Amino acid sequence: MALQREFKTQGDFLFRNRSYLPLLFLATGLGVFIYGEYIEPFHIEEGVDYYEFICLGLSLIGLFIRVHTVGHSAKNTSGRNTKKGQIADEINTTGMYSLLRHPLYLGNFFMWLGVAMLAENLWFTIAFILLYWLYYERIMYAEENFLIEKFGDSYLNWASKTPAFIPAFKNYTKAKYPFCLKKVLKKEKNGLAAIFLLFWLFDWVGAAVENRSIQFEVNFWFYAAVASTVIYLVLKIMKKRNMLKESNI
Repeated sequence: MALQREFKTQGDFLFRNRSYLPLLFLATGLGVFIYGEYIEPFHIEEGVDYYEFICLGLSLIGLFIRVHTVGHSAKNTSGRNTKKGQIADEINTTGMYSLLRHPLYLGNFFMWLGVAMLAENLWFTIAFILLYWLYYERIMYAEENFLIEKFGDSYLNWASKTPAFIPAFKNYTKAKYPFCLKKVLKKEKNGLAAIFLLFWLFDWVGAAVENRSIQFEVNFWFYAAVASTVIYLVLKIMKKRNMLKESNI
């Protein structure tokens, strides 16, 4: 198979399953974290709370990037589209998309980087960055191939002056569409809940390994996980009742 076609095939597969494959990364990260709790070669004793909040900050930066991108995007763009394949009624070129071609994947990077750093293992974090690059490089290739086929020169002209992943702040153009809160609440509720649930999971697993016993500690991470889960469930119900229906923009 030609390399170009192979990249597209791999990218299409990864695009369809991009919501599930990161679970393998999560399982690996937990394994590394548990192993580190036992032997403690990179274990952080002093200032661990500050370290966790630094990790949380990175993840929330990623969520903010996604929220800003999705909130100002046109309808039927910047979606998950896992079951239906790729969808794009028009090319987003303003707002975050004036800075880089794939702002959602930049947001994903920071969200997952914060989680990767919870493993407290430098080599795992470096491995995550390299694997993320290989993983999303193919997804971006497949996505851009789809957009080129659909929009042709219009997409190529915009892509020629817009970097793929590293923002070019000098190119910023005000978003074409107003911020749509309903769209954000509907599409980004998963990310908010996932962040705090994962941070609580690492905190709980770490305490269980350290104390050699399973117990539930009611702390900040527990309350944050519960609150974000409740928010997720409320928004899920609102979505099913068509209370988060987007406008036609």
